[in-house]
Amino acid sequence: MKKILLIEPNEVIRSTLVELMTLEGFEIVATENGQIGLQLATELTPDLIISDINLPCLNGCEILKYLRANFLTANIPFIFLTAESRGRKRYHALELGANDYLIKPVEYEKLLEAIATQLSNN
Repeated sequence: MKKILLIEPNEVIRSTLVELMTLEGFEIVATENGQIGLQLATELTPDLIISDINLPCLNGCEILKYLRANFLTANIPFIFLTAESRGRKRYHALELGANDYLIKPVEYEKLLEAIATQLSNN
C-alpha cells in the first residue's frame, strides 16, 4: 500500500481528499500544518507528498527546500495542490524541485492521474 502525506490547511478539502484517496487504496497521513508536515515527511518517508503552498508555520516551498536538501527525503515525489495560480509561484515551485503543480479546484481524476504518474516514476 502506497503511503501519501497530505499537507492541506483547509479542513474540508483535507478530510474529503483523505476519504477519497483511502477509497483508492492509499494509506493517507494528513496534517494542516507545514512544520508538522515536514516532521512527518522525515519520520515516515512517504511514497508521495501532496501539499498546499500557503500553510501555517512553514510554507510549502520551505518544506520542499528542506526535503530536497536532505538525502533521506530528496527523491520523494512532491505535488503542489494550491489555489496559487500565478505563473511566478508555479515556476518557483518547479525550480525548487516540485514534480507537479495543480491548481485548486482540481478535478479528482486529474489529481489521481498526477498521483499515478509520480508513483510510477518512483
